[in-house]
Amino acid sequence: MTPSEKIDQLIAATADWRGRTLAAVRKAILSANKEIAEEWKWMGSPVWECDGIIAIGNAHKDKVKLTFSHGASLADPDRLFNAGLEGKVWRAIDFVEGDKVDAAALKKLVQAAIEFNRAKRAKKKASAKKIPAKKAAASARTKAGKSRKA
Repeated sequence: MTPSEKIDQLIAATADWRGRTLAAVRKAILSANKEIAEEWKWMGSPVWECDGIIAIGNAHKDKVKLTFSHGASLADPDRLFNAGLEGKVWRAIDFVEGDKVDAAALKKLVQAAIEFNRAKRAKKKASAKKIPAKKAAASARTKAGKSRKA
């Protein structure tokens, strides 16, 4: 069974407002970018990824929680984050019964998360390229020092 099929099953099995909310959250997330992949991790959590984890969704007894893995680094002009605000990395949106999903604002937040993931990945790549260059320069200095001594 694919991760998307597992998420379909979870939504269908959560037949109350939480299932509808999770479905609306999922639709908004997937509309943000066609490259978003759905995953199923940590023994039953829907996860959305694009160049890294964007967010994890869970239906709890009294809420639907959408946790952004790098939420503390994202601008939130629409003030969607309402949980985990004291955290240094994660931020979450807790939806309770009666809350409406602001699809447009959520889509913008997801797009910001993708941009963050891509920038982080590019920075990591650039850093990895610098390390071999530094090693080569150090090796050249070592060889030059040995040839002077000979």
